[in-house]
Amino acid sequence: MIVGVPAETKEGEHRVALTPDGVRELIAHGHDVLVEAGAGDGSAIPDADYAGAGASVVGGDDVWAAGLVVKVKEPQPEELGYLRADLVLFTYLHLAAEPEVAHALLAAGTTALAYETVQVDGGGLPLLAPMSEVAGRMATQIGAHFLERDGGGRGVLLGGAPGVRPARVVVIGAGNVGWNAAWIAQGMEAEVLLLDRSIDRLRFVDQIHKGRIMTLASNRGAVERAVADADLVIGAVLVAGGRAPTVVTEDMVRAMKPGAVIVDIAVDQGGCVETIHETTHAAPVYERHGVLHYGVGNVPAAVPHTSTYALTNATLPYVLEVAQYGPLAAATRDPALRAGVNTVGGRLTYPAVAEALGLAAVDPLAALRG
Repeated sequence: MIVGVPAETKEGEHRVALTPDGVRELIAHGHDVLVEAGAGDGSAIPDADYAGAGASVVGGDDVWAAGLVVKVKEPQPEELGYLRADLVLFTYLHLAAEPEVAHALLAAGTTALAYETVQVDGGGLPLLAPMSEVAGRMATQIGAHFLERDGGGRGVLLGGAPGVRPARVVVIGAGNVGWNAAWIAQGMEAEVLLLDRSIDRLRFVDQIHKGRIMTLASNRGAVERAVADADLVIGAVLVAGGRAPTVVTEDMVRAMKPGAVIVDIAVDQGGCVETIHETTHAAPVYERHGVLHYGVGNVPAAVPHTSTYALTNATLPYVLEVAQYGPLAAATRDPALRAGVNTVGGRLTYPAVAEALGLAAVDPLAALRG
């Protein structure tokens, strides 16, 4: 199969979908790889490294003509014209929060697989996990920066000082994003509250961190009280493939301290804070009810070299499966990949996305068989 790796066009997106080692692996299995010129520049990976690994460095039109295109982010408006019925697209899609992209994929008849819905036995999301880890770790340092007075915040140091209370950090959701955010926050000596509806997940965190992270069962009252006293709130709620639920209401935001900060990592799936909307790396924050809101939807793009290597480590085995066997045989062989199939031939094949868009879902294998 010919595999195409385009340069990302989303604002502030500096990651690339494959490293040179990923290219080398695909070529070793008999595939041709086309990489758009300059695709790796933002990740400090020059074209010469891709060429040295055996890729052909070409223009964007040639890359999109490949049978399998692997990306990092969902197709942007200027890329929708490349979609077609014989294209297999493998990338982060977040279609529940991107209805325009969903409808474009359906209209084009493209077979689209989403990194974020590839799901292994036990419910793990192996292609979402590495970027969740990066985003969670960054969320705390982002919040710490914007809590500084020059960043627009209250002028609070996350770890406090001798004799001075540290910042209170409230993390909502104890999955990969939330746990990593809480972990970094407690390492910076903040006072950390981690909320989740899963007592088993909270028990796991408590066992690992030995009480250095306070855990609370999440319900409306607990969230309301925690948020009201927070200096920094980190939203880390995940519904696999679906739209994030609203957990922090506008009334809760209105009751927060002036100059407090919200970092909603769930914004790429609609956000778990009612007052959030997506922002960009160029203009990351805005103020609402006296509270600073950070809503960048591709946080790991701020550290693209690290993120690109972490992403390829996770995605490469699955990309190789699709290239080796084609989407039907790969999805038949691997239930995790089957869960990754979101659209085929003008039909939605992932139930949570279909529910969010008010459409019906069909079985992915049936759709792939035509």
